[in-house]
Amino acid sequence: MKRLVYPIVMLAIGAAASWYARPLLTSLNSNESPTSERKILFYQSAMHPWVKSDKPGNCTICGMKLVPIYEGEKGFMATGDDVTLDQNFIQVLHVQTDEAKPRVLVKTLQVAGMVDDNTAKHRVLSAYLDGRVDALHVNFVGAEVEAGQPLADFYSPTLLQAEREYRQLSGELRNSTALRLRQMGLTTTQIEALPQKPSDALTSQILSPASGTVIARYVYNGQYVKEGDKLFELADFSTMWFIFDAYEQDLPWLHVGQEVSVTTTAVPGKVFTGKVAFIDPTLDDASRSAKVRVELENPLENGHRHLLHKLYADGAVMLDAPTVLTVPRRAIIETGPESVVYVEASSGRYERRAVKLGRRGDTLVEVLSGVAASDKVVTNGNLLIDGQAEMNRSYNEPAMPAESMPATAPLAVLSAPQQQAITSFVKAADALAAALARDDLAAFMKASEPVMKETSSLVEALRSRTNLATKLDALDKASHWPSSLADLHQARAAFHPFTMATTALLEPLRTAKGMPEFQVWECYMVNQILPEAPKKGHWVQIGGRVGQNPFFGSDMLDCAKEIKP
Repeated sequence: MKRLVYPIVMLAIGAAASWYARPLLTSLNSNESPTSERKILFYQSAMHPWVKSDKPGNCTICGMKLVPIYEGEKGFMATGDDVTLDQNFIQVLHVQTDEAKPRVLVKTLQVAGMVDDNTAKHRVLSAYLDGRVDALHVNFVGAEVEAGQPLADFYSPTLLQAEREYRQLSGELRNSTALRLRQMGLTTTQIEALPQKPSDALTSQILSPASGTVIARYVYNGQYVKEGDKLFELADFSTMWFIFDAYEQDLPWLHVGQEVSVTTTAVPGKVFTGKVAFIDPTLDDASRSAKVRVELENPLENGHRHLLHKLYADGAVMLDAPTVLTVPRRAIIETGPESVVYVEASSGRYERRAVKLGRRGDTLVEVLSGVAASDKVVTNGNLLIDGQAEMNRSYNEPAMPAESMPATAPLAVLSAPQQQAITSFVKAADALAAALARDDLAAFMKASEPVMKETSSLVEALRSRTNLATKLDALDKASHWPSSLADLHQARAAFHPFTMATTALLEPLRTAKGMPEFQVWECYMVNQILPEAPKKGHWVQIGGRVGQNPFFGSDMLDCAKEIKP
């Protein structure tokens, strides 16, 4: 990201510097200005304040004319992690700030799942007696039926004889026969109507026991069946289930009763709302997720239902929103080993702060440490300020003559020990990424064994480069994880800070002379598998093979974009 920021910084700040420096230059050349009699302390670049000279000239970095700094003036500030900007710079860069303060952390969990039916409401109709299906009144799957609706005409000699006995008997004997008829599948209404049934009728009707949709038909006209044979299967689709997987880290946010909005491409423009009805208490070992069930109303409209069985759908869960100390998400700069913000320490002075983040909301993020309530964090222009601070750290030298200012980045040439240390380290980092890309936990643990040793060797080889101290410390810290990890999810969670610290250190050095060849690859949706991680993740590979994603493995092996040096 830094490599993209620097050109933008130079253009934007250069334009501001040119505009800001114009009055000073005009003042210098004006015969009427009293400053012509004041003592010039030194000449300085307005865009790159570390470039100073005791005589007029041009900035060795951007070529802009150096501005004279007179006695009594402070000049342009360049103090490493702090950046001081004139009000003109602030306006040109459109710097904006927002207060860190306790706010409701609104978060919407986006999920994907499938529409299923309530299997507890399935009903199978079986033959109560041996007999023959004389006629089907419902003969296709998908038909909507009402409770009591005729499904088929059924002929059974046993049932026919019991009906005749019922009509002939009276009193207690009739009641006993009525009980037998109910056991044979007739409803109370059918039994009470037997006296009016024609005496020459040979069949009885099989009625639907409930309203629903016919999802299976097992018989045809004229088919003989035996007692217990299946005839029809009904399902109640008036209420459907939306079932999705909730990953382990999302479960603390979820509870029964939360509202969920569901959409599907099969019904464009319509949003179905329901509530979480059940959360499976058992996690799936492989995915580390639990099934969550949402109940959705699915009424019959114009002869059909909108939500069909087995539809794919997307859901948005409105999670509980605690009140915590927050800053806007756009204020956070993810550098790899750490997250930083820029705080307005005073008018025009911006201080770099490393922050520890908690939960991430839709537009806000919880801050656990690094800023306090009422601190003003930069929300617009922070990338440009960070680029300026990075250049300050790289080039800041006190009162250095312009002629002797280095024009290239540090570490332009690697020594033999440095080359060897980087080569061995890159091989170890590549082995880790390759193991995760193959979903091989055992190989990852084996590849982890030399990592701490190779990291220590690398840190020792580059320790003399003071401008790399922060990145080296971050890498050294990230190279330690437990010797035993339970699953691939834990392995990827341990690998993420290590690989981000690795690429943050090595990627800017790829053009150095003697640097071993390797590629840097990027996945732009790491937060889908590691929700607490930034959206983008980087890793190194050697051998010239196409990017193989260690964060998703076989699920999305080719989800990778190469970052060129």
